[in-house]
Amino acid sequence: MARFDFGYADLHEGTASAVGADALFQLGLMYSAGRDVEANLVQAHKWFNLAAVRGNEDAKHYRMEIARDLTKAEVAKAQRLARQWLSTN
Repeated sequence: MARFDFGYADLHEGTASAVGADALFQLGLMYSAGRDVEANLVQAHKWFNLAAVRGNEDAKHYRMEIARDLTKAEVAKAQRLARQWLSTN
């Protein structure tokens, strides 16, 4: 896995306005697999959604796959979280 020059906390604290699609995609992978964080498909969907918005084509596929395992309410929550993150970045 590639290392990035920003901290995990930076992404959650709204200081990551320049974070690229690949970094957001990596966060989606982390949450979907439970790598270094507790597995959380809602959070994974959120990060894949953000990566897709920023141009990562693979993120679109992963987001769709995860959505199949979520309820409509969970997908709505993930989308809401993504919008909140975008509004602060």
